[in-house]
Amino acid sequence: MTKRTSQIGADGETLVASYLQEQGAVIIATNWRIKEGEIDLVARLDGRLLFVEVKSRTSAKFGHPLEAIGPEKAHRLQRLALAWIAVHDQWGADYRIDCAAVHFRDGLQPEIEYRAGVL
Repeated sequence: MTKRTSQIGADGETLVASYLQEQGAVIIATNWRIKEGEIDLVARLDGRLLFVEVKSRTSAKFGHPLEAIGPEKAHRLQRLALAWIAVHDQWGADYRIDCAAVHFRDGLQPEIEYRAGVL
């Protein structure tokens, strides 16, 4: 991953975190990582835990950002969410896994496409 690519990803995660905060969410963790993978954002909204995968792109050259979340990635996100719950002793917590696409286009404001509970 190039520095530019990682910066685009970090910028997308920052925008989605701000978007969630505007919706009333509290960001609990960013880039929570264990050896099996990483959760981009963990938040709490209305008593529910949100595990958010963020995909950012500067063009549609490689398809829609959310197309990068295939069945294998979806299963990994589910396992990571359960790992976070176990590590933080949140058994029984209401949770969902959300995805966000951030579209960066030259000269335009970034666009966030947020999908709640897709996994």
